[in-house]
Amino acid sequence: MERYRNLSRDSGVDAYEIGDDFIKVRFRPGVVYWYTEASVGAEHLSVLKRLARRGQGLGTYISQHTQVRDGYARKDPDD
Repeated sequence: MERYRNLSRDSGVDAYEIGDDFIKVRFRPGVVYWYTEASVGAEHLSVLKRLARRGQGLGTYISQHTQVRDGYARKDPDD
């Protein structure tokens, strides 16, 4: 996973991994959420990827959009 840049310095997001049709987001204290095109839709997935690469706004976007916040495909403890 790639470390999230956290430009705002107050994000709960720690790291992310981007695939063709998914993004994995690791939140502190080490829980990994999988968001897929099937679970949140192509538009939300595209925004999640863009915000992850930018390093700002990812956690806020997830928390403010119910379809995303509650629409994760899978939740895993960090390895």
